[in-house]
Amino acid sequence: MIPNLEIIKKLPELKSRLLYTLVFLAIYRLGIFVSVPGLNLKLLREQLEGMADSIFGIVNLFSGGALENFSMFTLGIAPYISVSIIVQLLTPVVPYLDSLRKEGEAGRKQLTSITRRGTILLALIQSYFITLGLERSGIVLNPGWEFRIVSIVTLTGGTAFLMWLGEQITEKGLGNGISVLIFAGIVARVPTSLASVFELYRQHEITALSVLVISVFIVVCIWIIVFFETTVRKVPVFYPSKKGSLEAMSQQQHFIPIKFNPTGVLPPIFAYALLAVPSTILGFAGSEQFDAIRAFLARGLPVYELFLAGLIIMFTYFYVTLVFNPEEMAENLRKSGAFVPGYRPGSETAKFFEDTLYKISLWASLYLAGVCVIPESVFANLNVTSLAFVFGGTAILIAISVSLDIINQLQAMIVSGSYEEFVKSAEERIKSLKKQIYRRNIR
Repeated sequence: MIPNLEIIKKLPELKSRLLYTLVFLAIYRLGIFVSVPGLNLKLLREQLEGMADSIFGIVNLFSGGALENFSMFTLGIAPYISVSIIVQLLTPVVPYLDSLRKEGEAGRKQLTSITRRGTILLALIQSYFITLGLERSGIVLNPGWEFRIVSIVTLTGGTAFLMWLGEQITEKGLGNGISVLIFAGIVARVPTSLASVFELYRQHEITALSVLVISVFIVVCIWIIVFFETTVRKVPVFYPSKKGSLEAMSQQQHFIPIKFNPTGVLPPIFAYALLAVPSTILGFAGSEQFDAIRAFLARGLPVYELFLAGLIIMFTYFYVTLVFNPEEMAENLRKSGAFVPGYRPGSETAKFFEDTLYKISLWASLYLAGVCVIPESVFANLNVTSLAFVFGGTAILIAISVSLDIINQLQAMIVSGSYEEFVKSAEERIKSLKKQIYRRNIR
């Protein structure tokens, strides 16, 4: 169901959406290279090379290299994601936000407006502290309020523009706009990472067998992630029929699909961000003792991976508890007259959903921990740590999830377009037959 040129020509909507998406992504990638004036970029890149495990390394990955250029898109879409996650987590807890969620489209617009204002506020705060940090590190050529104002306005404006760009991609392009921008930033780092592997091979630091093992391992990881991300648990649900017979009831059977990984990529993002905080603080401390502790907690080492796996498991259960409400799911089924076979509507159904979600969360947390820990350990042992930032953990999960989302949307558009084309051709054939019958009657 992947579209070719012939299908694109037959479906004008698909053609326009592809064109819009490519144009918006081109604008995004061009903005990566528009740097804020007044910086020593060479010195900035040298310092970032030693801080790959810190928060700055994560920001640089998700922004597609914008931080190393200190471009207008340095903050990327990270403030929007942070505020969105905070609003999503606070919604079940804060009564006002919960009431907005239940108001439908009007409430959703209010939540979106709150998220936008929070994004601008967070971007202002982050850009201010980043500017101060750059001045203290000696990277700024002419420190002072003139540079601070220019930097803060440029970085905040860049984040606001990306927020608008993501909404335009969602409305006029393919996939979720924010996810597509993150996806573009991650994919943009792939050629550089692969080039570093072949450079190591050219310098005889790794063998040809290692390159082959790395290639096979990456393909296997992608296949495993695609398999589990597309796996769902189908919970059978019956709707009562007026006829009341077993045959009629079986025809009213439906399923509630629960994804094998219901939390998505949020637990790994939380875990990586939390583990990056100590590395960032120790990196700014500049003491030999702190450097030794930082080296002990370096990415790819057993202690780091153990903490990473534990945090991912903890955040998976935490996110499932906050986002999914078994009582609400059971109540919605009861109101619609549906029921899960073998369980009474109400508390028994809620207990069933709670047990099911916790069982799925156990396997999902182990899956996420394995996807994040195993590739990083393998790449570290093979001396290709640069691949861990692109083909390990959150990056590859986001890339595959967004790719699957775009493919599903393409398939839906192709099926819809083919159906519309079939209906039009059928209508034309009916009109042609009517004309032929009319002519015969006249004769």
